[in-house]
Amino acid sequence: MSKPETRPAMAMQPGASAQPTELPAGSLLYDPPTILERLDVTRLFPKMQPLEVELGCGDSTFLVEYAARHPDRNFLGVERLLGRIRKLDKKGRRLGLTNLRGIRIECGYFLQYLLPPGSVTAFHIYFPDPWPKKKHQRNRLIQPRFPALAYAALVPGGRVYLRTDDPDYFAQIQQVFAAAPVFRSIPTPDELANMWTDFERDFRARGISTLYAAYERD
Repeated sequence: MSKPETRPAMAMQPGASAQPTELPAGSLLYDPPTILERLDVTRLFPKMQPLEVELGCGDSTFLVEYAARHPDRNFLGVERLLGRIRKLDKKGRRLGLTNLRGIRIECGYFLQYLLPPGSVTAFHIYFPDPWPKKKHQRNRLIQPRFPALAYAALVPGGRVYLRTDDPDYFAQIQQVFAAAPVFRSIPTPDELANMWTDFERDFRARGISTLYAAYERD
């Protein structure tokens, strides 16, 4: 990624590379020309279709499979760790997906500063870092300001799908959205509930339950 020193939201995160990244020809990874202006989403995909975004896509197990199932939608994975976002590129190109892209950047910054208003039909947020220590919980993605940011980026009727294995974080998610009357709680669709992420497969193998939440904006 070019000039990482100009990208404090990425370069200061643990695990982020301090060196420029050369992307292979035909890569599914998009390197924004600036992180000081909102994305032009028309430049990301060859065909304009409803856009769904996974904030923290991990190794992209879920997103690649979901994009393959739904060629009539576009999918964007956001991940700050280079090794993980490269897996999205590798898996997506192996399947010849043209409706999948990845961006390497910190999720909170991306949501607040890069997404254009009314550009997203759904957010997927699966097993975000729970930051279990009390003093670190301010780093959680789902904070009181999150619904307002998501609302601005979503189209009317747009949705936020969430999963976590952490009961305390789940309670916080419920409290945050309960305080946001522009969202209403809805059931998680069966198709999504039956598609497991990489973390979820590991958790379930160890007998750890998944906690689901989903919300729709007005």
